[in-house]
Amino acid sequence: MEFSKSLVPIACCFLFMFSCAKDESPIDGDNRPETEQIQVERDENANYLNLDSDYLFDDDKLLSFNLILSSSALDKIDADPAAEEYVEGSLSFEGETVEKVGIRYKGSIGAFVNCLSGNNFANPNGFKTCTKLSMKVRANWLDKDDTFYGLKKLQFHSMNNDNSQLRERLGYKLFREMGVPAPRSVHAKLFINGEYSGLYALVEQIDGRFTRQNYDDGTGNLYKEIWPLRDNGQPFSERDYLNALKTNEDENPSAAQMQNFAQDLASVSEADIKSVVEKWMDIEEVMSYIVVDRAIRNDDGAFHWYCNGNSCSPHNFFWYENPTDETMHLIPWDLDHAFENIRFDSNPVTPVADEWNQITNDCRPFSHGTFFLQQRSASCDKLFKAWTAFEEDYNRIAAEFKESHFSEAVVNGLIDKWSAQIRQATLEANEMHGDAITMATWDNMVAKLKSDLGHARSLL
Repeated sequence: MEFSKSLVPIACCFLFMFSCAKDESPIDGDNRPETEQIQVERDENANYLNLDSDYLFDDDKLLSFNLILSSSALDKIDADPAAEEYVEGSLSFEGETVEKVGIRYKGSIGAFVNCLSGNNFANPNGFKTCTKLSMKVRANWLDKDDTFYGLKKLQFHSMNNDNSQLRERLGYKLFREMGVPAPRSVHAKLFINGEYSGLYALVEQIDGRFTRQNYDDGTGNLYKEIWPLRDNGQPFSERDYLNALKTNEDENPSAAQMQNFAQDLASVSEADIKSVVEKWMDIEEVMSYIVVDRAIRNDDGAFHWYCNGNSCSPHNFFWYENPTDETMHLIPWDLDHAFENIRFDSNPVTPVADEWNQITNDCRPFSHGTFFLQQRSASCDKLFKAWTAFEEDYNRIAAEFKESHFSEAVVNGLIDKWSAQIRQATLEANEMHGDAITMATWDNMVAKLKSDLGHARSLL
């Protein structure tokens, strides 16, 4: 979810909780050309066909990418970014050009606020008014098996909501260091038709390639933003689970494993719930997820049960089911609002009211935050409640995290390294574009991030 640079009407902000719903929308494939017979010559010796994604996600490099579009194609997506419609273009990188890739803007309500000409916040519309918008490049535009350094899609996040320009990279890094599979993220300079657009976060796509790289058996189902249980404690229908599927869609998929997991949770007694979690989940991994998530205040994530009327559900996560050992794995997603609410609730929409193991208002929806939006305590859900039984594991992992990957020396070292890496690119963007972040603002927000992280350590 992306939040605008300035506050907007309450009605608009209420809708921000759904701002990632379109991130992997059906339009991803709707306008793909019928080109099975078209052959595009590829140099078999090209680096992008022979090197893997580690080259792109090298922590020590700041890479530059150039998107090449015809004037008509660029005019088309600039005229209506919220349509998220692909146009055909090329990708140029380190002296090699990949012809015929798909290019579009990405995001949803929060991503486009104050960046489109229209004024209907509930239905973003109009032409592009900001220099930067998040973009997606589809390397497998013509052939579903085409890749670029082993990736089928590249995601360039604008970071318009993050004046430190560090949240996603740092947040995902902390998850991964604690053994939680999470996307890789680095900074990248992005050019459009040779003109510098600015500094972006290159964030790894969570897809079948991601699951195969991160799990011993990565062939299982990947689901986006569906919790095992409804807010009434009952499983969803199989159709609901399959509608959230992001892998294996074309292989006569079954949601049986997710259904069995949900049914076990729904039917078990509170006295036996701990054994169900031990059966289905890696306790070390999920406790590490919770430790990092709460330390960085990822309040726009799975711990925030947003409510719309009487219906409540969490946000910004994936589930992966490993078919070999029949385990379930929670994957974090969309960290652009992490770190915001460490000292106080600075964001009017995202703050989670409770500690992760607390319950407010007897599990009924309640208002919280500047805009008094409705939420429900996460621990009202049976799975969240079950996790609280692993307090000893949580405390042990939190202590380890505090002394290692979350220590002042380690985290500030990363921030200093990355800040030095992107300083010149940030300055160049400011010199070129009137809406780019100023150096003074950026320096202040980097310093604030360090200070906030110090406070977060004191809370562990």
